[in-house]
Amino acid sequence: MAAVVPGASGLRMLTTGIRLEVWGDPISHSRSPELHAAAYRVLGLDWSYGRRRVDEVGFPRALAELGPEFRGLSLTMPLKGAAYAAATSRDPWAEATGAVNTLRIAGDALLGVNTDVGGLVRDLREHGVGDITAARLVGAGATATSALVSLSALGVRDIDIVARRPEAVAPLRTLGDRLGAQVTVAPLDASVHEEVPLTIAALPGGAAVSAAAADALAAAGGTLYDVVYGHWPTALARGWERAGGRAIPGIGMLLHQALLQVRVFVSGDAELPLAEEDAVLAAMRAVIADDHAHSDMGD
Repeated sequence: MAAVVPGASGLRMLTTGIRLEVWGDPISHSRSPELHAAAYRVLGLDWSYGRRRVDEVGFPRALAELGPEFRGLSLTMPLKGAAYAAATSRDPWAEATGAVNTLRIAGDALLGVNTDVGGLVRDLREHGVGDITAARLVGAGATATSALVSLSALGVRDIDIVARRPEAVAPLRTLGDRLGAQVTVAPLDASVHEEVPLTIAALPGGAAVSAAAADALAAAGGTLYDVVYGHWPTALARGWERAGGRAIPGIGMLLHQALLQVRVFVSGDAELPLAEEDAVLAAMRAVIADDHAHSDMGD
């Protein structure tokens, strides 16, 4: 059913009965339903956005059983690889990372998008990070892959990756070569590091990092952007605090990647700004204002 309603930019079509969900395991902590609901209220869209616990084994069946009312899915861990495989087409960030956190459903067509990359780029720029050529990345997992692509999008060409197991960096080094970035590797327990203006921490929430390792990284790491925020301050953030440095939690990445998801669900294009986007972003920002008590980095 559809109805035409007035909006700030003229008449617009309001489609009812549309459903969206965020899937993952675990999923009860997700802030995505609140963020998306705030956006659709501003846009005047009577869409529902829920959450569902789905693991990798159950993902294909759950996807196949979706009804025609579903317009899209947000995917958190551990489903980003499965969503990548299920997509019938993908955006460049998804292709670069091998990870999809957004599926736009149109009949049998599944557009796979990675909004984590754009979300991190947008938040770094919002915090005044830009015009740098070198950075450090702590971690070598799936989130580090999106972070590396984000650094490349910002023009960073020298990336030092610090990991517990240097051999785990091999896929990131290969990705760096494809992106035209020079990747070097250092162990997490190194006592001295080259100076860089920015460090991105892509470790899981609650990851154990010794005070000595955190202090060594802080001494030469410039600004810290830690993708975690629910376990704040992280061990690395405490090292930056001891050094008197600047440490930024990753809640803004959650906000901006969700805004890009809203773009995808509304128009099918993460690059196409929304009508009333400033108001949408303000409403979404209000949801997470002063609230760092949730861990939702998978969204």
